[in-house]
Amino acid sequence: MATATNPSAALTRRSVLTLGASSLLLGACGQEPPGDPGSAAPDGPELLIGASLELTGRGAALGVLQERALRITVDQLDADGVRVGDHRRRVRVDVRDNTGDAQVAGRHAAEFAAREDVCAMLGGTLAETSAALAETAQQQRIPFLSLGSGDGIVQPTAERTYVYKLTPDAHDVARRLAELVRDQGLRQVALLASDGLHGRSGRQAMRAALRAADVGLSRTGALPATGLDVAAAVRRLTADADRPDGVVVWAGSPDASSAARELRRSGYDGPLFFDATAVTEETVDSRNVTTMEGAYVVHPACLDESTLTNTTTAALARRDFVFRYIEQHGAFSGFAPYASDAVRLVADAAGLARSADRGRLRAFLEQQVTEGIAGAYAFSPERHGGMERDSLGVYTVSRGDWTRVS
Repeated sequence: MATATNPSAALTRRSVLTLGASSLLLGACGQEPPGDPGSAAPDGPELLIGASLELTGRGAALGVLQERALRITVDQLDADGVRVGDHRRRVRVDVRDNTGDAQVAGRHAAEFAAREDVCAMLGGTLAETSAALAETAQQQRIPFLSLGSGDGIVQPTAERTYVYKLTPDAHDVARRLAELVRDQGLRQVALLASDGLHGRSGRQAMRAALRAADVGLSRTGALPATGLDVAAAVRRLTADADRPDGVVVWAGSPDASSAARELRRSGYDGPLFFDATAVTEETVDSRNVTTMEGAYVVHPACLDESTLTNTTTAALARRDFVFRYIEQHGAFSGFAPYASDAVRLVADAAGLARSADRGRLRAFLEQQVTEGIAGAYAFSPERHGGMERDSLGVYTVSRGDWTRVS
């Protein structure tokens, strides 16, 4: 326990994150860490990372955004290269389209793992593709950074020693949602969750969080796979006169906005609450902006536009990323650029390890405590889901834009 006579013991987890952020964020701002002998052209072998993303098919609403994010970050890193030991290395990411198919993602993982020059993998914005990548990564002992949501991707940790997850843990998101529901005076809510691992994590976490917040759960429903009949699931949830005070939708884009549209068509006019995976460009596009008005979401801090006027190191890094994104793609939706952080975490681990050896990278990834573009991460041997809970905020849609509530 911290005491007044021991200043070092008074360091909070957040202050440790701030102190540990320098290498990741100085690189994001184009600066050299203290003691670095200065910029030089890359003169070593490439730092090669394999990526399996949903560029088409189910999950593309998130996958395409992550692919854009990692391209921006690779260009930033390659301006000077990444110092690994006595050499500077260019970063190259071999990106492949898994089309939202877990079997395809599994094949990608096997192909990447079989190549000696691939030092790590990232990807899987869907829980199922991420789980397939994680299984092979663990078997073949190659570090894998998951961009998918579903706590089972990294649990149990003792059996996922090579697997790390950048998205928030379900229980952290659920707790913030349940507290918001309670603070709004709602007595009972309904829960509509996606199929698969992500939805199962959400259902389990929301039930526990609502109980702790003393909010009733009137009923639960399951959303079918993207492209199937969402209306039927909504009708079952709102079938009788005893409608819930609020509805929590635990699903990624485009399922989240599809569910919202169907809920409004069914006559439900109460508040809507979403988990972080609902935030994409599609969520507040012209087709959905009216439906989503007033909806709430729990999401990492990068959704907060006010950070663009701050001058902290983390805010400067986010501002630089957002400006580059807008310059290349015309608009920034506020999605969490986990892929950007994943690339930097691998590069940072290689620098600390002075090597691209897979085993050494894994060991140094497990020690990462740092602030990224999407939020703060704190990996440890006991915790491979690194997004810190105080990186999350509550937002609402106001006139088509996400506005911070708390």
